[in-house]
Amino acid sequence: MLRRGLALGAGLLVLILLVLGVKGCLNARQNRALSDYAENVTQIVDETATTSETFFGKLADPGSLTVTEFVAEVNADRSAMDSYVARIDGLDAPGDMSDAQTALELVYELRGSAMNEIAEQMSTALGDVGSEKATATIAAQMKKLVASDVLYSTVARPKINGVLADNGVEGDDVPNSVFVPDGTTWLDEAAVTSALGSVSGATGGATPGVHGLGLIATSINGTELTAESTTAVTAEETPEVEVQVQNQGESTENGVTVSVNVNGNTLQQSISSIAAGETETVTILLTPAPQGTVTLEVEAQPVPGEQVSSNNEASYTVEFQ
Repeated sequence: MLRRGLALGAGLLVLILLVLGVKGCLNARQNRALSDYAENVTQIVDETATTSETFFGKLADPGSLTVTEFVAEVNADRSAMDSYVARIDGLDAPGDMSDAQTALELVYELRGSAMNEIAEQMSTALGDVGSEKATATIAAQMKKLVASDVLYSTVARPKINGVLADNGVEGDDVPNSVFVPDGTTWLDEAAVTSALGSVSGATGGATPGVHGLGLIATSINGTELTAESTTAVTAEETPEVEVQVQNQGESTENGVTVSVNVNGNTLQQSISSIAAGETETVTILLTPAPQGTVTLEVEAQPVPGEQVSSNNEASYTVEFQ
């Protein structure tokens, strides 16, 4: 009886060890699958960031790109996004990752459809006929791209990293993904119009004739600034910079961007349009409020076709008291 009891106990122990071993193997396999999934997502997110830098980099500064070259590069960015969408859809979501995968697929569906529509509208936006409507459509797609950023940061990423944490997978958290840099700027249709107007040969950006802007006056909280001396300004409230810009050309200028730089912080506002010979004023809040003596650099960014832009900018020394 004793020998039988010992044999039964040994057999039970072996069975328990086998069960624990199998469970451990299954857990290890599942964790490896989760880790591989996170690594694949991270790789796609990193490549998406590169596409974002390329796309918005050329949008902010097209350099010497012609319309044809610009459109071709936007199409390349669209193709890259299409490949990311396909790769995301092809991911095998292990374990409890199905909800996170569904959210991630929606993120990239938004990005893919937005980039496709932007690419489809780009030639028209850079042309003459229908450029205004096409530009408005592109600006609307920027909102979709921003929505994808919000969905990723508030739903997809927390769900993925939450599943990893629940399963004890450490060091494989997926990074954040922001496709639209400074999203509030690119949501402004005037900013998109101004950017596209800088593309060489864009007929939708510049009409024939003389084009040019000029800074007329700059003030803070009602105190006019002078470039030759230091201006003292009371800063009890948030400083408001008022910049007067005159259209010194022969045609109405649309989407005029005015920027104020202080302490390395650049703030922008757009003027929707300025008729030829007219002056418009834009107000920019200085946040955070500067302290002490600072240099304020103000610029009305050149419009398409502008040949002389030296009078578009001014530098002021301001003492905030």
